[in-house]
Amino acid sequence: MFRIGHGYDVHKLTEGRKLILGGVEVPHTVGLLGHSDADVLAHAIMDAMLGALALGDIGHLFPDTDERFKGADSMKLMAEVVRVCGENGYAIGNIDATVIAQAPKLAPFIQQMRENIARVCGCDVSQISVKATTEEHLGFTGEKLGMSAHAVALMVKSSQ
Repeated sequence: MFRIGHGYDVHKLTEGRKLILGGVEVPHTVGLLGHSDADVLAHAIMDAMLGALALGDIGHLFPDTDERFKGADSMKLMAEVVRVCGENGYAIGNIDATVIAQAPKLAPFIQQMRENIARVCGCDVSQISVKATTEEHLGFTGEKLGMSAHAVALMVKSSQ
């Protein structure tokens, strides 16, 4: 048995913040604004996993009104999502995610992002796809005001 979920997240770019994507610190002049580390890629992936199992979204598990999650490492939050999914009898089949950002170029960092996500999810890197695209200078991402990410997760009934 399998289930499919979609996740979407968006964060505003701002000065004075690190740019963290897929658990990788990407050198850039600005970072993403958020209560946690604002890892837009990780957030979309977590929402896809939770959505596949009808378990809500990360705002439900990790509300931005809770100080425990201020500045939180999104990869640690992802580990908790993986644990919750496992408790519900599901594991990652595969994840396909896309980051939408005009800048910086993300190609040099994609493999490390995939490896980080696979490690946290307890699966092989071949089960994790991360892509990046621009919006040809259109919209808020094209104007470099923010970044967004989409993710689809295939969750499979675990053999436990």
